[in-house]
Amino acid sequence: MIIYLHVEISARELDGKLLLATLAAARGHEVVLSDLEIILKGLLRGYLNPGIYHTKSLTPSKTKIDRHQKIINQGSIITSIDEESGIDREGYEKFSKTRYSRETIDQSSAVFSWGEEDFETLKKNYKEYSNKIYKTGSPRVDLCKEIFFDYWSNPKLNINKSYVLISSNMKVCSYNSFADRLKIMRENGYFKRSPELFKEEFLLRSNDYLKAMVFIDAIKHISEYNNGYDIIVRPHPTETSDCWKVLLDGTPNVFIEKKGPINPWIKNSFAVMHHGCTSAIEATLSNKPLVTYVPSELKHHPLHNQLTNKLGFLINTKEDLLKKLNHLHDEIKKNHEINKNFYLPLDISKKIYLDNELAAEKMVKIWEKITSKKDFKSINLTKLKFFILKLKINRLVGDTLKLFSSKFKSLGTRKNNQKFPKFNIAEINERVEKFRKILKIESKLECILLADRTIIIRKL
Repeated sequence: MIIYLHVEISARELDGKLLLATLAAARGHEVVLSDLEIILKGLLRGYLNPGIYHTKSLTPSKTKIDRHQKIINQGSIITSIDEESGIDREGYEKFSKTRYSRETIDQSSAVFSWGEEDFETLKKNYKEYSNKIYKTGSPRVDLCKEIFFDYWSNPKLNINKSYVLISSNMKVCSYNSFADRLKIMRENGYFKRSPELFKEEFLLRSNDYLKAMVFIDAIKHISEYNNGYDIIVRPHPTETSDCWKVLLDGTPNVFIEKKGPINPWIKNSFAVMHHGCTSAIEATLSNKPLVTYVPSELKHHPLHNQLTNKLGFLINTKEDLLKKLNHLHDEIKKNHEINKNFYLPLDISKKIYLDNELAAEKMVKIWEKITSKKDFKSINLTKLKFFILKLKINRLVGDTLKLFSSKFKSLGTRKNNQKFPKFNIAEINERVEKFRKILKIESKLECILLADRTIIIRKL
């Protein structure tokens, strides 16, 4: 079978999808990792043969519903796991109704869940489709398991000092303006399905400015009085590095780093600091000291009590924050054992399904099950290369014409480049080879670069 994996935000999704691709390719399947445009246009125009289209969400916008129906009519089937996950929210009820609908689940052949909570909630709210909903877990959570610790070894982080990693989650620095975000949510039907979200977005945005101010103050305090370590600020995938550089301009020993996945930055830090970030779960699963900053100024923030803020060491003032980080740095520097407060509260453990079998492996097996009666043809590389060349020429012509328009803006291009940078085939080969060795896969695999953001992975 052919599996098409849509990548939206590379730093968030790529490694999990490479794990999926490695396991699928080892079992004899062809896997295409690409951006949305090439997959959709390739399938709809006949340059890509029908297969499994694995998408990042089943958000019920009219555009997506129409698009999925066309793909189905062409002979492909649709599966999904929501990359937004909903892990950091109390309950899953609202998430299940805003991110899914009967129509989008009806169009799908399999919906994969992160854990017990989303599995049970989706089955309850969409009873007629319960046979399509699978409790698999997420490949992204797979990568936090001990078996993959070596996968994150020897990273090219370009830093020589010990550091604390500050994981950001602030809409103040997002690519999209507030108006852009409201427009996107309205077009995707969020406010229609849940009218209270409109008010909540205003509350979130206004409180995020306060959150940013408090965090900047804390970072500057740590910078001035720390005991010999650097501070790495890791912007959220939807945030711009430039914004953070402006906010922290002139602050010593502070570096803004957004390259690659967050996992190696977590693994090689002496501690992780956050407020309301899902990376807190990744740090906890990776057995890394976690400091959760919950100052009194943020007690009225709409997400102040979200589940991720229950993890690790809870700190309320910048003075105590500095003391805790300095203490952790000293103790780890002396190779002393740290009581890391490693635990997952019950309400969080329900959101993440962890067992001995990899989630990625379960997903591949389900793909094989639901396509057992399908006879998908192999990818026609010549045809696909011609399509990509044609698309590239059309883009060049279009961009040239836009240069003469006063309405031309480069923001969209810059945003896409940061969300999904061009593939480095040497790095892709290296990561796939690491997976192959860790999983003891005997088959040799090949990775073929077809475009800046399109690769094929298959068995040799």
